[in-house]
Amino acid sequence: MSSGRCAACRYLRRRCTQDCILSPYFPSNNPQRFVSVHRIYGASNVTKLLQRLPTHLRAEAADSLYFEAQCRLEDPVYGCVGLIFLLQQQIHSAESQLIKTQAEIAVMKSQTQHPQTRPFRAISGSNNLLLQQSDNDANLSFSNQVSSGFI
Repeated sequence: MSSGRCAACRYLRRRCTQDCILSPYFPSNNPQRFVSVHRIYGASNVTKLLQRLPTHLRAEAADSLYFEAQCRLEDPVYGCVGLIFLLQQQIHSAESQLIKTQAEIAVMKSQTQHPQTRPFRAISGSNNLLLQQSDNDANLSFSNQVSSGFI
């Protein structure tokens, strides 16, 4: 048992040759990396996949296989797709918040450019900023009607 075996050959209890296709991507100091990939894909499938790829793409493929295997072990149903969906939801939420903030900035800029227009009062909630502006409009028109004797 030589200590020069890669994690894959050590796990599979076989001799690690000089031309072992798995040794550059599954070093002996990180055996869990190969164990995860082996559980999901199997050693034979990983070997075949790496052999079919050009040498310069193999490292990225091994990293991708490891990431996807880890995700699948953590979430057997959705795997990395669940993580991708969660990240897409976060992006959508951030984009929505950005649009709301840009609208608030536009309202505030218009208020500073035209100070003689309606008074503006900000609310602590980001969704209610434009609603508060329309409420202010309604209160002003109501107060004008009361003072002029319409009601």
